[in-house]
Amino acid sequence: MIGRAAALWFALNIGLASAGAAQPLPAAADAQSPAPATGEAEPAVPADDAADQPPQLSAAANLLTNWVIATHDNGDMPFMVIDKDAAEVFVYGADGQALGHAPVLVGSAKGDDSVPGVGDRELSNIPPEDRTTPAGRFVAKIGPASGHKRVLWVDYADAVSLHPVITANKEEQRLQRLESPTPEDNRITYGCINVSRTFYHKVVEPLLKDTSGIVYILPDTRPLKEVFAAVPFADPPGQAVAIAQ
Repeated sequence: MIGRAAALWFALNIGLASAGAAQPLPAAADAQSPAPATGEAEPAVPADDAADQPPQLSAAANLLTNWVIATHDNGDMPFMVIDKDAAEVFVYGADGQALGHAPVLVGSAKGDDSVPGVGDRELSNIPPEDRTTPAGRFVAKIGPASGHKRVLWVDYADAVSLHPVITANKEEQRLQRLESPTPEDNRITYGCINVSRTFYHKVVEPLLKDTSGIVYILPDTRPLKEVFAAVPFADPPGQAVAIAQ
């Protein structure tokens, strides 16, 4: 016998298918660099940043999002779903209302766990294979980081945060990577999630400045059912589908 929340989730998916610590502040990985240099323009907000356009989610992101909404796994907090493979973030209010979506930059290495102690290392001491963005469910909150910055702390202990894109190293071409139409070049960070400065200040910051939120990060190497054990039908096919608004 299944519960009402699970039954609601099941019906929704079938229908869619047929249709921080008081210590010295850590520097968020990638957030140790200064803001964009004078004269370097922030790109125009991509169309994906518009909250009034229905997002196109991968099957895995759609499955997880519908489950969160149906079961209220987010409680009374806003939430976001980050799809590392698609290099996108989808932001929702506490009631499940879609509020915006945008491209992201993620860790340069594939992997769904942070290496123990990585949050205590200098960036120069993090080898390429350890620059992963962890998968899972995180309680996130905006708070201070070193350098008088404020970021959305996703995993404080491992210095994983979501913050505006860092552009100090021009060779990395992070702005261009955010604007590119494909996700293949969006793996560049030390583990943090980068979004456009406009999206951060217009969507993320106002939503979470006075409250915590839940961040769900999809895996890119482990099975979905291993990371989110409570979600039924955990290995969906790979086609993209539109989520109900």
